[in-house]
Amino acid sequence: LSDRCEESEFTRVWIPDPEDVWKAAEITRDYKEGETVLHLKLEDETPLEYPVGPKSNPLPFLRNPDILVGENDLTALSYLHEPAVLHNLKVRFMESNHIYTYCGIVLVAINPYEQLHIYGEEVINAYSGQNMGDMDPHIFAVAEEAYKQMARDERNQSIIVSGESGAGKTVSAKYAMRYFATVGGSSNDTNVEEKVMASSPIMEAIGNAKTTRNDNSSRFGKYIQIGFSRNYHIIGANMRTYLLEKSRVVFQAEDERNYHVFYQLCASSSLPEFKDLGLSDAEDFTYTSLGENIFIEGVNDAEDFKKTREAFTLLGIKESSQINIFKVMASILHLGNVEICSERDGESCHIPRDDPHLQHFCKLLGVELQQMENWLCNRKLATTSETYVKKMSSKEATNARDALAKHIYARMFDWIVEHINVALHTSSKQHSFIGVLDIYGFETFEVNSFEQFCINYANEKLQQQFNSHVFKLEQEEYMKEQIPWTLIDFYDNQPCIDLIEARLGILDLLDEECKVPKGTDQNWAQKLYKQHSSSAHFQKPRMSNTSFIVIHFADKVQYQCEGFLEKNRDTVYEEQINILKASQFQLVADLFTDKDDAPTSKVSRVNVRPAKAVPKTPNKEHRKTVGHQFRSSLQLLMETLNATTPHYVRCIKPNDFKEPFSFDSKRAVQQLRACGVLETIRISAAGYPSRWTYPDFFSRYRVLMKKSDMTSADKKLVCKNLLETLIKPDMFQFGKTKIFFRAGQVAYLEKLRADKFRAACIKIQKTVRGWLQRIRYRKIRKSAITLQRYGRGYLARRYADFLRLSRAALICQKQCRMVRERRAYLRVRQAVVTIQAYTRGMYTRRIYLEFLLHHKAMIIQKTVRGWLQRRKFRRARDAAIIIQCAYRRMHAKRQLKHLKIEARSAEHLKKLNTGMENKIVQLQRKMDDQNKEFRTQNEQLLTVNTSLSSEMNKLQKELEQLRSQQGDGDQLTSLQDELERLREELQEAHAERKRLEEEHSTEKLGLTQVSCRNTLERENCMLKSEKEEMNRRIVQQSKGADGETASLQNELDEERQRYQNLLKEFSRLEQRYDNLKEELSLAKPGHRRNPSNQSSLESDSNYPSVSTSEVGDTEDSIQLVDDMGVEKAAMDISLFMKLQKRVRELEQERKRLQSNVDKMEELTKSPASEQETADLAYNNLKRQELESENKKLKNDLNELRKTISERASQNNSSNELQDSYNLLLSQLKAANEELDARKEEVLILRSQIVSNAQLQEKNEQEKNGHIVRLKSFRFKPDKNNGELGLAYQGLKQVARLLEAQLQSQSRQHKDELEALHTQIELLKDDIEKKQEILNYTMSLSPEAQVEFSVQQEITRLTNDNLDLKELVEKLEKNERKLKKQLRIYMKKVQELEASQAASPTSRVKPELSRQVTVQRKEKDFEGMLEYAKEDEALLIKTLITDIKPSTVSATVPCLPAYVLFMCIRHADYINDDQKVESLLTSTINAIKKVLKKNNDDFETTSFWLANTSRLLHCLKQYSGDEAFMTQNTAKQNEHCLKNFDLAEYRQVLSDLSIQIYQQLIKVAEGIIQPMIVSAMLESESIPSLAGVKPMGYRNRSSSMDGDGPSSYTLEALIRQLGQFHIIMRDHGLDPEIVGQVVRQLFHCINAVTLNNLLLRKDVCSWSTGMQLRYNTSQMEEWLRANNLYQSKAAATLEPIIQAAQLLQVKKKTSQDAEAICSLCTALTTQQIVKILNLYTPLNEFEERVTVSFIRNIQNRLQERNDPPQLLVDTKQTFPVLFPYTPSALSLETLHIPASLGLDFITRV
Repeated sequence: LSDRCEESEFTRVWIPDPEDVWKAAEITRDYKEGETVLHLKLEDETPLEYPVGPKSNPLPFLRNPDILVGENDLTALSYLHEPAVLHNLKVRFMESNHIYTYCGIVLVAINPYEQLHIYGEEVINAYSGQNMGDMDPHIFAVAEEAYKQMARDERNQSIIVSGESGAGKTVSAKYAMRYFATVGGSSNDTNVEEKVMASSPIMEAIGNAKTTRNDNSSRFGKYIQIGFSRNYHIIGANMRTYLLEKSRVVFQAEDERNYHVFYQLCASSSLPEFKDLGLSDAEDFTYTSLGENIFIEGVNDAEDFKKTREAFTLLGIKESSQINIFKVMASILHLGNVEICSERDGESCHIPRDDPHLQHFCKLLGVELQQMENWLCNRKLATTSETYVKKMSSKEATNARDALAKHIYARMFDWIVEHINVALHTSSKQHSFIGVLDIYGFETFEVNSFEQFCINYANEKLQQQFNSHVFKLEQEEYMKEQIPWTLIDFYDNQPCIDLIEARLGILDLLDEECKVPKGTDQNWAQKLYKQHSSSAHFQKPRMSNTSFIVIHFADKVQYQCEGFLEKNRDTVYEEQINILKASQFQLVADLFTDKDDAPTSKVSRVNVRPAKAVPKTPNKEHRKTVGHQFRSSLQLLMETLNATTPHYVRCIKPNDFKEPFSFDSKRAVQQLRACGVLETIRISAAGYPSRWTYPDFFSRYRVLMKKSDMTSADKKLVCKNLLETLIKPDMFQFGKTKIFFRAGQVAYLEKLRADKFRAACIKIQKTVRGWLQRIRYRKIRKSAITLQRYGRGYLARRYADFLRLSRAALICQKQCRMVRERRAYLRVRQAVVTIQAYTRGMYTRRIYLEFLLHHKAMIIQKTVRGWLQRRKFRRARDAAIIIQCAYRRMHAKRQLKHLKIEARSAEHLKKLNTGMENKIVQLQRKMDDQNKEFRTQNEQLLTVNTSLSSEMNKLQKELEQLRSQQGDGDQLTSLQDELERLREELQEAHAERKRLEEEHSTEKLGLTQVSCRNTLERENCMLKSEKEEMNRRIVQQSKGADGETASLQNELDEERQRYQNLLKEFSRLEQRYDNLKEELSLAKPGHRRNPSNQSSLESDSNYPSVSTSEVGDTEDSIQLVDDMGVEKAAMDISLFMKLQKRVRELEQERKRLQSNVDKMEELTKSPASEQETADLAYNNLKRQELESENKKLKNDLNELRKTISERASQNNSSNELQDSYNLLLSQLKAANEELDARKEEVLILRSQIVSNAQLQEKNEQEKNGHIVRLKSFRFKPDKNNGELGLAYQGLKQVARLLEAQLQSQSRQHKDELEALHTQIELLKDDIEKKQEILNYTMSLSPEAQVEFSVQQEITRLTNDNLDLKELVEKLEKNERKLKKQLRIYMKKVQELEASQAASPTSRVKPELSRQVTVQRKEKDFEGMLEYAKEDEALLIKTLITDIKPSTVSATVPCLPAYVLFMCIRHADYINDDQKVESLLTSTINAIKKVLKKNNDDFETTSFWLANTSRLLHCLKQYSGDEAFMTQNTAKQNEHCLKNFDLAEYRQVLSDLSIQIYQQLIKVAEGIIQPMIVSAMLESESIPSLAGVKPMGYRNRSSSMDGDGPSSYTLEALIRQLGQFHIIMRDHGLDPEIVGQVVRQLFHCINAVTLNNLLLRKDVCSWSTGMQLRYNTSQMEEWLRANNLYQSKAAATLEPIIQAAQLLQVKKKTSQDAEAICSLCTALTTQQIVKILNLYTPLNEFEERVTVSFIRNIQNRLQERNDPPQLLVDTKQTFPVLFPYTPSALSLETLHIPASLGLDFITRV
């Protein structure tokens, strides 16, 4: 064969191995034909001599090149054989963690035993709409292929999932159904897809169990048909089941469990609704404890039971029916615990009385206890003549009991399946379906019984269908490519199938033996030996007479005959069934009702019916056997599959220990042989397995061509010429579009290509090495010369240094000796000086001590003398004080006496009477204080006198003693002299002390300054440290603030995103409502309402009416975020929400007040007395007066008084100003009092007038039926009330005169004060400034003085100019306000005149209104457009419905928006709120209809997005709000709206803009999405860079007929983006919105590209990374060229840029891993690891990424908190923000072209 060894050295081969099945080796010596030994070397360098022979041991298989290892499709391998397939699967599973691999039309799925994140909704979206060969292998790819072929070919599809227990069949089928439920969701609200998914937990509960191989093994086969409508939405489903393993109900092997539902019931037995079931733990029941292990690790049976009940409820099974189902399940458990006791004779048995389990069984099923107890131990035998009862032995009764339990469970299983089908059934007509077959794979155990026989029989049938389908596909491929067809011999297992199902086959003989009354398994085995001993597929075992061997397509299987007949009969005694049929419960009775006469509902719903009718049994005695039923259902299944297009999924179990990502080669090969994968490969290898398109072959192997061969433009001819020179003619064939190669030829071409590259590399290496050696020689020679030069220089410098050192040594010696001698001299001199110093110090201290003694004596003398003088002074002072006190007391007594006499006189009392009381009190207090002081002084005086007298006596005694001691006067004289001397010394000591104190204070001051300086330095250091700390804190706070700002910005974006998602949902619901309404209108017969005559209330109800609320809209608040700061944004938005809430409350309050007013008006209509009416009018008028006049005037007066008083208090020196102020106050007070009196009189008169007027109005109302409200009352004098009117007018004129005088006086005084104050302040400031300027000018040079004076003059003129501008703006603002008030008053006057006009004058109303309009109309165009009310529909039709963007392309951008706003301005100008409301509502509805009609037109959507946003900006710009008027011109400010606040309509337009933006994004993404993958990943932007690898059977676009979709280049994608940009720019869309659109589109490009990169192995290469990086750079260049780089669009490409860099960087060392981790910050850990696993070398010179390197990357990235999903969400939308951009266009300059047809509009 071509895949056998080529016998050359270094060839790599596969050799058999007992442990690993196949082992890799390499030939070390050339093999010659005829040799019996092949010299090999294993991968561990072990030599091996491999024996070969022509018959016993053929040559080993060849290995594929490394470049082909790890391919997605096994058919892409050059050598197709078992070891290559096994190795490829192992590499993909173990190294890359890929569980899916294609093998031609088969998807091989290996169970990872681990939850993988590859089944999320984003993965479903990525595979949806993709071709099967475009993406990595996946169960979703198979499901998408089936869904696409169903829609394209209108042919039913089937997905056949097979594999042994534990291989993952159920999970694969579940994911396939989930894909269909997601992609083909129901079009209505029936939620059929949810019901289809809800059937899974129910079927798992009643049909799955734990086995030794699988914890959730399906013990039945099922085929689920998912029905689709014509629109390919799921409308229903149907389920068929096959061969339920009933024996598991009564028997489980060790470490296995019964069906899950029993354990779920036991785990939930404590629930109150299950107390009647009599259940307990599963260990207490025989049927659930035979396996001795009732638990599954990681499974909670109670939680699973909740899910099962929820699924029952979702499928519409009532709670009562569920309880009945659980009763039947619980009765089976109780039946298994019924104890059957054998009698002594052994031929009979009995059940103990009061058996609790039997009682529970009968109670739960509603049957009679006595009958059931009887027929469990007895049976009825019927003969031709009589019927009698026979007792059963204990073993027979136990078998009968178990058979009854199995039968009950089987009937319950069928009942549940039938009701699931009823719930999934639909009344709609099914257009097509996709079937999912989840069926058991080929099984072989140590002991194989009837179940394994049926399973393997089904697999034989499926394998036959699979082989014929593969053969058919191969034949179609060859015929399509017009290749000569030769018959391929493939294994046909029809003989094996005939052995089983043909006449007198195994099943026929089994049924015949079952009919024999005493048939046994041994007799049946002997019949088999006799009948089929000659068959090639049947063998008899040597050591057994009760078993047989069938040679299946996968393996030989030995079956034990024991139990075949019993299981085939499925015998249940009729007496027991009759008891159950008589149950009092309807459900139990229905379970056992015979349905053999009528076809089942599930069979009737099968679309594909069998060709032959199944023959019906004539009576119940000849019931169908299990084998016959299984054969019939299998035949029906095969007919259904043959009528559909099959898709195959083969599930492989990698190991028997359920270890994640562990691969057992023996087990894998066994399953590969059994599931037909190797047969597929054998069929492919028999023909031309390798296939290349001509362009791919040319691109890959053009290196083998000569330059002359490439001159031809016909690539097909070039490829033919090349192959004819390289390969034998019988090894390839040329098709129409592909080249077909025999096995091994692609590997040969790869070898030639590698040799060519190797030769070129050697030549390049030779040239480069020679060049490097020449450069090295030149460098060495140059280095040697340089070294010589530096060496000689070094020697010369060293000799010069020696000379310098010698001279320096002499100098150092001289200096050293000099220093030594000098040091000795200085030591001697220092000693002499020290001795002299100590001697002089001693003599000096002695002299100092003598002086010190004299000084101390002088101090003593000074102190004594001072004391004597002070004592003398104190004595003289005390005597003087005593004399003064005595004299003053005497004088005071005299004066007191005189005052007393004078006080008795009456005249004096009269004079002093005034104010005397206060003076008396003061004098009394003063006298009391003086008395107290006098008493205190007396006490002090007595104390001093006492002390002085005592001291004087003491001194006299001392004097007498001294006189007695000293005899003569000479001694006294000497003492006086001594005293004088001591005084002098004391004075000197005082002077010395004063001097010392001064020195001390000076020194202290210096020390204080030093200490202060030190303290200041320390404080300065502390302040510096505190400053640094504060700076650090500020930096931290700023960082925190930045983080907080970023978080607030993110929260703001999230809020916008949520708000816009709600808008999107609202628009979707609105669209759905419209569709339903249209369907309803189409469904209703009779009259249909046209859109023209429909009420506008339906469409207008979504929008509020015009309101004068001052609260801004949401977009206004968001607009001000940038101006106010991000930190205040959240606060402002919350404030906005509060204001909105407050607006709603005020609106409710307004409605309540309006209702109260209406009630009051109703009350006023009722008759009342004149006095009540007068009182009411008086109160109303009084309130109006108080509100309109008193509040304003009194507030103004109070402010005026306050200002004048403050000014008067500041200028107290001005008496004249104070007097004028007092005079003015008195005048104001008097005028105010008079005014109040007049007002009271006016009110009384007005109340009388109003009462009279109301009487007259009542009379008029009776005549005319017209009510005039009190608020709009205007007095008009007539004949009846002429005098009252004159009085009223006179009083009114008096009041006005007084008010005018008061206001003029107050205003004049206020103006004078303000003028004086302003002049003073200005003069002061002017003087100060001039003084400063003068001082500064005098210090400058003459030239600088001139320049400075010029600058000052310019500054002054600039300030004056600014002041004038501010003054002008204020005046303009006041003028606008006054004009607005004037218009309002004119409008009110007009309404009043119209309301009071009589009926003849009402006909003149249009003329009057027109006259008013003419009066307000100015000569120039004011930027307003007027239209008649009846022309509104024509205006909307012309401007919105019928307009085309191309018709206004040459005019001003957004012209319709300007025209509509000018019409709104005119409606506001004439104060017509109904017109404004109607126009805005019609505009919004018309825009919605246009967008709905053109929902896939980018140009129309962009056009109306620009116009809607411009209309929104105009409403803001001309709203009159100061926040939006900052950039307006003066003329634009004049055009602001005057009467209405359209804030609520701005909100509606903002929401509409968001909806249009989302539609624009959807349309643009729909246009560019088919171009992204081809442009970014597949097109060769850099020619000749991308390499092409061999493709397998599932090449790209395999599901499409013909050549597939046209490929797009990067230039096409950029051109499309450019068209989008030009359209948006031409339509006048705001640049900020254009940037956001581009950013969203770039995110879509990044997401789609990255998702395809993550799901495609063929594009994960170095060359693709280079192409991708180039493509992204071109996209960035396009952004720069169009000034869009600042729109954050480039940042969205960062993940794909990093992915491209990841494909290009080195991937070997730990440094490379660290660089990758720091580089790929925008990619998640899963994405990085996935790209590294997918990385594929394009040639053998590249190296694969090792597993250890990937593990290193994973360990380094563990700290990241990345989201678990692998793919990027392509549906993510960034929140859109519409910034406020006012227009610089003036409305009066706008020109409306005549082509628009707006002749009915008038310019105003």
